Amino acid sequence: MKRLIAAAGLVLAAGAPLLAHHAFSAEFNPNAPVKLQGPITKVELINPHAWIHMKVTKPDGKVEEWAVEGGTPNTLQRRGITRDTVAVGTVIIVSGYQAKDGTLRANGRNITFPDGRTLFMGSSGTGAPKDGADPTENK
Repeated sequence: MKRLIAAAGLVLAAGAPLLAHHAFSAEFNPNAPVKLQGPITKVELINPHAWIHMKVTKPDGKVEEWAVEGGTPNTLQRRGITRDTVAVGTVIIVSGYQAKDGTLRANGRNITFPDGRTLFMGSSGTGAPKDGADPTENK
């Protein structure tokens, strides 16, 4: 019986990453664009989606901690987004779409670096709006 319970636990644990992968429309609102600016506080280049955390200071001075979802680490690296380019402390601008539940999470589309470079950080083919940010979408 203990082996059966242990085996069931392994099956459930192995399936957890699959549950984390989702279409854009499952979590993000295409009618709620956001533009965030601030320093990077944490970077998680993990599958299935990378996350960049950043501090955003609102016009009233309130500081918010946002989590911005990007594509897979492998895809981001091919686009020029690496641990070196998204180092903690780097001030970035992210254009994207807010989470449907209103939390401080967004799906990032473009990331702009201090030198002016803009790179696509979003997931391709996930139902995100055709907003011109994805270089692979049909125009």
